[in-house]
Amino acid sequence: MALYAIGDLHLAFQSEVRAPMQTMGKVWIDHERKFKENCEKVIKETDTLVLLGDHSWGRKLKDCRQDLQYISDLPGRKILLRGNHDMFWDVKKTGALNEEYKGKLEFLQNNYYAYEDYALVGTKGYCYEGKDSWDHAIKLVDRELDRLETSFELARADGYSKFLMFLHYPPTNIFEKNSGFTKMAERYKVEQVVYAHCHGQARFHDSIRGKKRGIRYSLVSGDCLRWHPMKIIK
Repeated sequence: MALYAIGDLHLAFQSEVRAPMQTMGKVWIDHERKFKENCEKVIKETDTLVLLGDHSWGRKLKDCRQDLQYISDLPGRKILLRGNHDMFWDVKKTGALNEEYKGKLEFLQNNYYAYEDYALVGTKGYCYEGKDSWDHAIKLVDRELDRLETSFELARADGYSKFLMFLHYPPTNIFEKNSGFTKMAERYKVEQVVYAHCHGQARFHDSIRGKKRGIRYSLVSGDCLRWHPMKIIK
């Protein structure tokens, strides 16, 4: 039983623009087929795959059905995190999504999931990229930190003390050495922080990679991994 992770599938089976990411480079051409084949080679039905956001270009749930079905058809247990492009996913309706896709997909938001003796915790996260005002960015970071702490505290209340932390956004921006997210990871003694969002060779080192203060940080955006899911725990 192994744990894998990857992010940013950016599926578009129902999109009017069939392949909106193909302008990002050759790695995106036919990426759905490549990823499915790679999953089928390595992921067993007893394994778990965490998908770290930006699942679909659909803006409403009805526009994402085929994309979510594609994910559901992948081998193993699938746990989904929200990304900044996942407009179909209203935080307040996470429970409804979990009910509708029960036995097929699990949606990680203001909750946690168990993997062996670990609690898998997470939220979308946020980091300042110069696209909005600093004051607004601070509000978004604080909101996401509150949601992440809820995830940790629910797991800790159930007796978990070993944590793996998942974010869609990187834990720091290019100007930061630390952030509220890295501090929370240290406070809860997280073993690994796994994140996505960073596309293109120029952005693969925007945030922390490797070990820092005893925590392993990994970027798992799909194009960075060339559509091979990363094994987080054997």
